[in-house]
Amino acid sequence: MDYSRLKVTELRKRLRDRGLTSTGLKSELISKLVKADEMFQQTNPKVNLKQLITNGGSSQPEPIVPHPRERERRQQEREERASLTVWKNPIQTVYYFLLEICVIMVGWGHRLWLNKKKVSLGFVTLVLLCACCILDGPHQAYLNSTWAKISWCLYWVGLGILSSVGLGTGLHTFLLYLGPHIAAVTLASFECQSVDFPQPPYPDEIICPEEVPEGAVITIWNVISKVRLEAFMWGAGTALGELPPYFMAKAARLTGEEPDNEEYAEFESFMENAGDEKDLLTKLKLTVQGLVQRVGFIGILACASIPNPLFDLAGITCGHFLVPFWTFFGATVIGKAVIKMHIQKFFVVLVFSEHHVETIVNIVGKIPKIGAMIQLPFKEYLEGQKAKLHHKPGTFNNQSTNWLSWIFEKVIIVMVVYFVISIVNSMAQSYAKRLQSNKRRDK
Repeated sequence: MDYSRLKVTELRKRLRDRGLTSTGLKSELISKLVKADEMFQQTNPKVNLKQLITNGGSSQPEPIVPHPRERERRQQEREERASLTVWKNPIQTVYYFLLEICVIMVGWGHRLWLNKKKVSLGFVTLVLLCACCILDGPHQAYLNSTWAKISWCLYWVGLGILSSVGLGTGLHTFLLYLGPHIAAVTLASFECQSVDFPQPPYPDEIICPEEVPEGAVITIWNVISKVRLEAFMWGAGTALGELPPYFMAKAARLTGEEPDNEEYAEFESFMENAGDEKDLLTKLKLTVQGLVQRVGFIGILACASIPNPLFDLAGITCGHFLVPFWTFFGATVIGKAVIKMHIQKFFVVLVFSEHHVETIVNIVGKIPKIGAMIQLPFKEYLEGQKAKLHHKPGTFNNQSTNWLSWIFEKVIIVMVVYFVISIVNSMAQSYAKRLQSNKRRDK
């Protein structure tokens, strides 16, 4: 923006609105505003979130297409940043990671300072809520139950976001958390012949109720209803996690700046050479792209409603072709949180219902030579899980750790460590991109 056209009073008002000092000559005031804009641009995308959601208005904006030489230069810079990983260059990667954290913290601090009124209102509201939680009274029971429900929902939404955020580098929390939770509830429901588990300790711990109505029959639908809330929240979280590739591709199309992402680079290469290759994967990608681009809401809903490893491509395609935000997000939420989650729940509950589990264990035992050896730990694990369901709340339940549980715990640790390392690499490469941008500006 050309601040030289503004009067001194207007310049000072803009500085005060940003929380900056407003003293000095006109040239000094302009210099302060320009520096503030540069710092803001370094920590914020050039297309803000509101523009990405609304498409900047009712008319479709004209996409910016970068020059071929510019693309070649960006490709070289991307290859340089790709070599910056913990495995290849650990010291520099960790150093850039810490610097990127500092830049992000400064950027968020600047944003908070620019929104002092909102921050103050939020702080006062938080203090009042804390006071209500501390003070004794009849409201405590309601607050405790409400907080337990909210924290339970946020827990599963967070796991859902972790599962899909990062364009395929996310933590696959369905296999690690939601799937085992549904399986545990299923086994407990058929063992206890009830889904009315004592609460507390449920959901932290599953224990059979002391009294079960005679003739009670548990069906698959009872178990599906029991885990509907957490499954829906996890699905909604996965839908939120699909927004980064959509926003990334849309911002890249509007600004002409290619993001530092392998999937987006692969998408552009795929778009340029779509007619050259005819292998199965290319045909599947073309099918997904055509379905999303031509059918719109129904096409996105169809891609989101089934376990689809190519859905990241659907998000990038929607952003690249400037599909309206609510069309993409609405179809994604319905597909992932409602349709797909019911399919996954039904499958897990069906597999882990009591008679199916026993059948699978018996089949494992019939494997020649090694069947009995493999079957024994599975039987011990199932018996141990059933025994835990019948102990009374508050009593100590001493059980030795099964080697299956030990292996599962170690797999979780390895996947979490890999996820954290991928975040460190990504943030370090982001800081390297800042340095490359500053170097171009200085030239």
